[in-house]
This record gives sequence, C-alpha cells and structure tokens, in this order.
Amino acid sequence: MKSAAYFQGTGRRKTSIARVRLVPGEGTVVVNGKPLEEYFGRDGAVERATAAFGVTNTARKFNAMIKVEGGGVTGQVDAIAHGISRALLQVDKENTKALRQAGLLTRDPRAKERKKPGLKRARKAPQFTKR
Repeated sequence: MKSAAYFQGTGRRKTSIARVRLVPGEGTVVVNGKPLEEYFGRDGAVERATAAFGVTNTARKFNAMIKVEGGGVTGQVDAIAHGISRALLQVDKENTKALRQAGLLTRDPRAKERKKPGLKRARKAPQFTKR
C-alpha cells in the first residue's frame, strides 16, 4: 500500500460523475455531505456502491468522501462504485485483477441516444400511411 494523504478516483455512468477521495480511516462513506445510507434510500444501493471494498478486502480501512452529480439514482450508484474502484487501484495495483473480474473497472458507456430531426424520439418515426 502506498503511503499518501489520500487517494482519488473519478467514476462515470450515463450522465453521472462521481469524484471519490479515500482517506485511511474506519470505513465511513459520505456522499454530498450525507451518510451513504441516508443519501441512497433504495435497497441494495449501498452494497452496490461499496462492492469494491468487499472485493479487495479493504472494508473498514478507508473513509470515502464522495461528490456526485448528474443522472439518476442507478447512474450515481454505479458511478460511485467505478470511482471507488479506480481510487483503490492507486492504493494497490494488485487489486486490478479482482476488480476487473468483478466488472468494477469497466466504464459503462451506455447513454441516452440523441433525438434526430424528423423523428419523434431517437429512432421512432411518425406513423406512415400508404394511402
């Protein structure tokens, strides 16, 4: 483990961006000034956001200060998981294989497609009548 004041990583998913700062501590996770459990009320969101700590056996070793913006709940949760994973790579490069196998290092590039002119949505065309 490298010795530094803190480790940081940026995670993204759809239009959500999470800036993660890890500091050695007892495992407190704060998102936008609120505890993680309070910020995300959805079932499974806390476990999904902090999955990287379980994969790398670093639970209760780091405090995480996270600023997240944009998108919805699911996008923000996945952006936080991605950001924590990237920060843990700075802690120890040995974590790469475990995080990669868990699918936590891959940025999910899917996003809403733009609306095209002449169409109702990205691909839905207006109804066509032959006669």
